[in-house]
Amino acid sequence: MKFFIDGADIQEIESLAMMGLVDGVTTNPSIIAKSGRNIHKVIEEICDVVSGPVSAEVVSDDAEGMLREAGSLAKIAPNVTIKVPLTEEGLKACYRLRERDVMVNVTLCFSAAQALLAAKAGATFISPFVGRLDDIGHDGLGLIEEIVTIYENDPLITTEVLVASVRNPMHIVTAAQLGAHVATAPASVFRQMLNHPLTNAGLEKFKQDWQASGQTI
Repeated sequence: MKFFIDGADIQEIESLAMMGLVDGVTTNPSIIAKSGRNIHKVIEEICDVVSGPVSAEVVSDDAEGMLREAGSLAKIAPNVTIKVPLTEEGLKACYRLRERDVMVNVTLCFSAAQALLAAKAGATFISPFVGRLDDIGHDGLGLIEEIVTIYENDPLITTEVLVASVRNPMHIVTAAQLGAHVATAPASVFRQMLNHPLTNAGLEKFKQDWQASGQTI
């Protein structure tokens, strides 16, 4: 499974990249707005650090507007992935961008039917939002299982399942078990995956025993 960082904090991205944990980055209008910075500068800065796909989202409602914005964003770096919403206009834009060989991440997916349409439109990635489904009492990871099964049954589909709206490490672990290709999550979730109290306790015991031995390396 590939790991994408969902965020725009360059220090966090660099820190996780030093462990080999960053295959790509996803952003959205909320993340960019929260940064308080120009979207072009933020995406350029991330692309200087990350060689994998970096999602930058359009904000227009119509396909022509999306394509204009996509043209501006795609100029930033060759690894920019254009993020479009799972709407009729979004799929029109997706189809035309894929004709130009531009990577596209179709976002805000909440059903297997939507995921199938995105794949037919040529999406590079489909982003089902597991956490938001869980929030309203639906089975977010169940949706991942449905989409993975559908995609695996059709050898013509090359769209990768990018699990989004990840809230905790088990979302990632279970999604990996189900065969999802990518998980995108805030840096804090990946740090939760890294830490375990038994690891910390074991390391402390090793240190105490080593110090008591009086040896050096």
